[in-house]
Amino acid sequence: MKKLTLYVALIFSTGIFAQEFTTNKEGSEYKFEKVVHLDATPVQSQGWTGTCWSFSALSFFESEIKRLGKGDHVLAEMYIVYQAYLGKAEKYMRTDGNTNFDEGGAFHDIPWVIRRFGIVPMEVFTGLNYGTKGHNHSELTAVLKGAMNGLLEHRKGLSETQGLTTAWQDAIRGILNAYLGAVPEKVEDFKFKYNGKYYNPISFRDELGLNMNDYHSLTSFTNHEMYKECRLEIADNWVWDKSYNVSMDDLWNAAMNSLNSGFTFAWAADVSEDYFDFRNSIALVPKDKSTIYVEGDNNKNFSDAGAEKKSSCFTTPTEEDVITTEMRQEQYDNKRTTDDHGMHAVGLYKDAKGKNWILIKNSWGTANDCDGYMFISEAYFKLKTINIYVHKDAISKDLTKKLGM
Repeated sequence: MKKLTLYVALIFSTGIFAQEFTTNKEGSEYKFEKVVHLDATPVQSQGWTGTCWSFSALSFFESEIKRLGKGDHVLAEMYIVYQAYLGKAEKYMRTDGNTNFDEGGAFHDIPWVIRRFGIVPMEVFTGLNYGTKGHNHSELTAVLKGAMNGLLEHRKGLSETQGLTTAWQDAIRGILNAYLGAVPEKVEDFKFKYNGKYYNPISFRDELGLNMNDYHSLTSFTNHEMYKECRLEIADNWVWDKSYNVSMDDLWNAAMNSLNSGFTFAWAADVSEDYFDFRNSIALVPKDKSTIYVEGDNNKNFSDAGAEKKSSCFTTPTEEDVITTEMRQEQYDNKRTTDDHGMHAVGLYKDAKGKNWILIKNSWGTANDCDGYMFISEAYFKLKTINIYVHKDAISKDLTKKLGM
């Protein structure tokens, strides 16, 4: 997931809240009735970075910590980014540059880091060590990629009896220390005081009660065997971790079951379509797409949340496409559906016609009518979801049985 955003205001409040909405935009004819709305920490901004995967997954885990009765905490997204970069660098070198080494990541990155290196509160590690108030990783990425690609070029010139020195990983760590802040190589040496107690990243993780084995990724693509584990085929899955492959309807039902059972979930999806509109706080799949007028251009990273979009479908209920498994798979196969962005699903609403809509918390700041939240239709979810990340207890008994968990 690689989408960036223009908004750079950070919110450091640790308050948990469940803001409720009745429409997506002032003057909109969409009327939403709450079915369930679960607690979430305040909306933040990922700034000029491609780290939505860390913001969305940690927002999910912050809600999990609250659900587990462990209090209100905002976790350090950039601590995850720091440790994940070290893992990506090692994989990149081992595969001779044939894996992804960039800002993007996947939900699997978070358990990969937390199992090995624990986690810290955001107030302990903001990742803002380069003189700005908001996150901007353009220079950091350039330096890291330059260093790694320079190493690969250097390695090509070595004889078969030569190899890299033991210093290159320390050099990458030094770059991360300079931009994000110093992290000791041994996590037990990273000592900090928080809420009157002393921790290191491992002891803090254990205090929060997070067990990474309790969480699963669900996806739905017919090029893999149904109800079996498969490797999610996206570039940002550098961990090479697996997801459970289920039918499109079971994926939607799993999302509904999670929210109705009191569990939020992390959601990865394509957001490049003209009918995903952050400014109007809504995403749907209108049957008549010709009504959408796009003003301006999308840049390759959607760093301004995309071009400005205008259409009656964003404010007036409209007929949507009926999404089929074949339609979903076709758009995945022809690359119209790509791994773009990670978000956090926190609520379920119904419109005046009884249709279900998922309320998601974004990480693009609060510059829309829903203060950083959006309504996602069932059709959009079915067509454009890459995967969801959920607690095992949020998965129904029937689906658990199908998956042989």
